[in-house]
Amino acid sequence: MYQAFQKHLQEELQGIKDAGLYKNERVIITPQSSGIKVESDKGEVDVINFCANNYLGLADNQELIEAAKERMDQRGYGMASVRFICGTQDTHKQLEKAISDFFGTEDTILYAACFDANGGLFEPLLTDEDAIISDALNHASIIDGVRLCKAVRYRYRNGDMEDLEEQLKKAQAQRFRIIATDGVFSMDGNVCPLDKIYALAQKYDALVMVDESHSAGVVGKTGHGVTEQFDLRGKIEVITGTLGKAFGGSVGGFTTGKKEIIDMLRQRSRPYLFSNSIPPMIAAAGLKTFELLTRDNTLQDRLHENTEYFRDKMLAAGFDIKPTQSAICAVMLYDARLSQEFAAALQDEGIYVTGFYYPVVPKGQARIRVQLSAAHTREQLDKGIAAFIKVGREMGVIK
Repeated sequence: MYQAFQKHLQEELQGIKDAGLYKNERVIITPQSSGIKVESDKGEVDVINFCANNYLGLADNQELIEAAKERMDQRGYGMASVRFICGTQDTHKQLEKAISDFFGTEDTILYAACFDANGGLFEPLLTDEDAIISDALNHASIIDGVRLCKAVRYRYRNGDMEDLEEQLKKAQAQRFRIIATDGVFSMDGNVCPLDKIYALAQKYDALVMVDESHSAGVVGKTGHGVTEQFDLRGKIEVITGTLGKAFGGSVGGFTTGKKEIIDMLRQRSRPYLFSNSIPPMIAAAGLKTFELLTRDNTLQDRLHENTEYFRDKMLAAGFDIKPTQSAICAVMLYDARLSQEFAAALQDEGIYVTGFYYPVVPKGQARIRVQLSAAHTREQLDKGIAAFIKVGREMGVIK
């Protein structure tokens, strides 16, 4: 059997390569930071990293590293259990409280990843009597979570409140309704209009779920996410998020919100019930992250300054950039092969980025997704902008 299946896979993989859609993994041989060293056919190369989710520059923060080391010495390496059997330590409970305090919510539950948090959210709470109304550009983890649930599915165009209202009218036929949206849409960098979503939810008797993975630590005056930005802190029923981006860049996800919702997830959410607890050292580093973010807003302010500076310079140079209110700047190229060639040329200039193309983004919407960090220096930003302009002119993207 495998010979036939192998031939099928080889043909499929060759088709991916021929279409310019094959993904190659590049190897980093230093800690994650704004400046990294990578392996290449030219040997080890120093590059400036513009494609990490390391928004606040905490991935190599020494305080987080020391907190992880100390807790590993105190509590061991791994838990070897799920939470309800013998996988809960004091650090897990402390981190859950810190997350609740950060978002102004009633309770929090930890997962191995936000993919698990979203995948395990809807099925325990909703049945075929209920409805989920989901933004068309929601993350794949939300889409998969919706698929695992028997609730009636509605979809509205990205950020289109007229369409959302139409879907909410249709969903009045169901018992309970929940609107699901990303806080920041990871490919375009736009922020969901949460104030308008919340108003429609109030009007049509719906719950609201927001994935804050790319927005928590990033948007809002003090980086507390879209609920802060729209003055809705504590009013949204369900928030999901990750420790793998602004909050240290490691692993681990969470769902935070209304107490009864979180309690039901502890009883019935399958990724939570059947996955090991996150390691004590990860929980301790996460706890240290939230401690750092309550001291002052230095990192958030620097991130906002870096993002505005980069975006304005790139627009002035003539690049086509999606409207963004986050630390994501989508430099539109529209052609999958061009996005890969552009990224390769930038690496030759010492700039580390990745081309995004189908199926990660829709066909014909290929791009370079630049992600800014509080760790970027002005010198690094200027070098990145200069490299984009040089390669852009050489490839005819800009004049």
